[in-house]
Amino acid sequence: MIYITRRLEFCASHRLFNPNFTDEKNETTFGLCNNPNGHGHNYVLEVTVKGEVDPETGMVLDLKALKKLINEEIIDKVDHKNLNVDVDFLQDVIPTAENIAIHIWDILKPKIKNGELHEVKLFESERNFVVYHGVSVERPH
Repeated sequence: MIYITRRLEFCASHRLFNPNFTDEKNETTFGLCNNPNGHGHNYVLEVTVKGEVDPETGMVLDLKALKKLINEEIIDKVDHKNLNVDVDFLQDVIPTAENIAIHIWDILKPKIKNGELHEVKLFESERNFVVYHGVSVERPH
């Protein structure tokens, strides 16, 4: 089994808040990330695919094809956007790194035909990141 990873970057803003919480509970729960005007991150997204090496190509999956897929399905939709209002797949979702990674997984998993999606890693900063290995449960988008 071989694991290949493509790393891409995007910049986006968001506000962490739950519309069902009071202003006080949102402030207590999310702190500075609850700023009504939002805040931004320079995200780093790593997508790892696992599989066997094709003897005809020497690859599990062409990394150029993986890059194209990630750009079209994710990066083009989130880069320089407000994740709370501009991104269809994050509507009605608290845009934490955890939730973003889950939704990225849900989008990419069925579209990867050579190999199998193994991991989505999303860095919100150099010190804060999430790793998601997926589950086979349908989630509302």
